[in-house]
Amino acid sequence: MFDSDANFPSEPISPDKPEEACGVFGLYAPEEEVAKLTYFGLYALQHRGQESAGIAVFEGDNVHLHKDMGLVSQVFKESTLHEMVGALAVGHNRYSTTGSSHRVNAQPALVQTRLGPLALAHNGNLVNTQELKQELERRGCGDFLTTTDSEMIAVAVGQAVDNGQDWLTAAASAFELCHGAYSLVIGTPAGLIGARDPQGVRPLVIGVLEGAPDRYVLASETCALDIIGAVYLRDVAPGELVWITESGLESRQWAPEAARKLCVFEMIYFARPDSVMHEESLYTYRMRIGQQLAKECPAEADLVMGVPDSGIPAAIGFSQASGIPYAEGLIKNRYVGRTFIQPTQHMRESGIRMKLNPLRDVLQGKRVIIVDDSIVRGTTSRKIVRALREAGAVEVHMRISSPPVTHPCFYGIDTDNQNQLIAAKLTLEEIRQQIEVDSLAYLTQAGMLQATGEDPQLFCSACFNGNYPIPIPDPVKRSKLILESVSSQ
Repeated sequence: MFDSDANFPSEPISPDKPEEACGVFGLYAPEEEVAKLTYFGLYALQHRGQESAGIAVFEGDNVHLHKDMGLVSQVFKESTLHEMVGALAVGHNRYSTTGSSHRVNAQPALVQTRLGPLALAHNGNLVNTQELKQELERRGCGDFLTTTDSEMIAVAVGQAVDNGQDWLTAAASAFELCHGAYSLVIGTPAGLIGARDPQGVRPLVIGVLEGAPDRYVLASETCALDIIGAVYLRDVAPGELVWITESGLESRQWAPEAARKLCVFEMIYFARPDSVMHEESLYTYRMRIGQQLAKECPAEADLVMGVPDSGIPAAIGFSQASGIPYAEGLIKNRYVGRTFIQPTQHMRESGIRMKLNPLRDVLQGKRVIIVDDSIVRGTTSRKIVRALREAGAVEVHMRISSPPVTHPCFYGIDTDNQNQLIAAKLTLEEIRQQIEVDSLAYLTQAGMLQATGEDPQLFCSACFNGNYPIPIPDPVKRSKLILESVSSQ
């Protein structure tokens, strides 16, 4: 049995940036306040999804489930968390890529089985959703409550359990039906499951509560470990399944042909700069790609600035390598969040002032290099450039710390279809004119990958080059890849 409650406001406005699908969190910690610890874990992962949040706490065969639309701090109250008592918890922040932004699609997804309930939190996106749905319907599992691929994964696991398999065997057999990107945290009455797809496109890490080595944590990023005082152990490997119970942590490689293809955009933009990947913070990597950008794409200017917050580390790196002073030229209102209130028409016409405001005394009479992590449609970039010129900048040179985004993502990033991606339609000079800068340059793919310090083959760069490591079915591909050719850059 389970209890659930939810009240959902209207859905927010989508920004002009690629958006991460979700953040996932799991905790096995008997005698701890698992609901409250999961709340703080999700709070640290808020950047990965702001549409909805949810927590499921297991108390034996009973599940306390609470999920709602909105930010973590809006969804949960102290009194709600106090009532959610149990030994393990699963948490989720959502930004939808499959399934619309409505209350029924908030996660964790809950399914009843012969062994009790399971609650599943999913980061990523399946590419065979229609085929999976048809297969599950053929097996008699057609009563879906949502429009998400996440529920289908949960139903597939539940169906295997109902056919007599144990939790681990059922999970592994269900994963074999799923093609695409998925990092999963699954709660059951018997223990906690963590798993990644064979390519490991989306991240998932393992930690332990400090001073309590039998209290395990699963999370999308290490920043969620830091906030609750947990220590990073290692990543869940591509194609690995971990099983956490009172006996400890058990591991099995459910997909023996695994080959890592971590999304490189996790390093450039999505993950928090204080999260650790490859034994260093992403802040350090982003400074390094800024240094590389300065070497590849120099410009004469009086100051270097970044678009808050994601462009700042690369801007500092650009400043270090070029010798041009770094300054803050835009101030971000960090308390705006994702407002559910529509701005007035006058506010829309005045640009981006609600979130970013230029410093006139810093910019007046200056030649400015502004560094950002990406350009998707170009609308926000143009507004920023206009605001800088209105504040007195005499030249504006834009430098992008990633290559041009020319292809949509099918693995859990909410990018537009190809005809809405500015770099897929226009040449470099046409983009420069459209966003109204004096010069424009992007980091090369070689520079981006070289700066990781890892084998370039270990990363998915499909949004930059169209080389999709997981095959995309033709109907799915046609839904987004609608250009006949990509403009030369």
